[in-house]
Amino acid sequence: MPAIRKAGHWVVAALFVLSFWQLGHGAYIPAKAWLAQELMQRAWVRTGAGETRAAPWPWADTWPVARLTAKAHGVDLIVLAGGSGRTLAFGPGHLGASALPGEIGNTIIAGHRDTHFRFLEDVEPGELIRVETAAGQGHLYEVTSVDIVDSRKGSLLLDTPAAMMTLVTCYPFDAREAGGPLRYVVTARMRF
Repeated sequence: MPAIRKAGHWVVAALFVLSFWQLGHGAYIPAKAWLAQELMQRAWVRTGAGETRAAPWPWADTWPVARLTAKAHGVDLIVLAGGSGRTLAFGPGHLGASALPGEIGNTIIAGHRDTHFRFLEDVEPGELIRVETAAGQGHLYEVTSVDIVDSRKGSLLLDTPAAMMTLVTCYPFDAREAGGPLRYVVTARMRF
């Protein structure tokens, strides 16, 4: 019986190790997103002090271009330059082909549904979202629509006659697999 008891102890120990491994793996992405936002907040302060392309960490190939706040949801995010997967892993990204916040045209900002842009699930038309540029200019946008679109059947408009902003994330929010064709699109018009 001692051999069976010893084997049982090893099984229990292995289950504990596996459990902690799974907990750590599940906490990795949210922890990375939180730490990145802290480092990006520091880079944002340097940007406000006049530093151009203030990298949040030495090897970063992106920099803060805006600050997005949605008071109704307790959201305060630094928006990075670019929309690559590498950039979006750390925070929302401004797509370079789109207008900068405050300009005529459509400002497109993308983010992950399970971290930074999770709050979009609760956004409704009429809500206000504020965007501050690297130059310190604040712009207020009012949400005009919330849509679910199939990315295979359409595209986002870049040239609009007014200053618009589109926030985009994957959909559904609780999907088990990332990268499906559906997108959750929040459209807002700049208020003057």
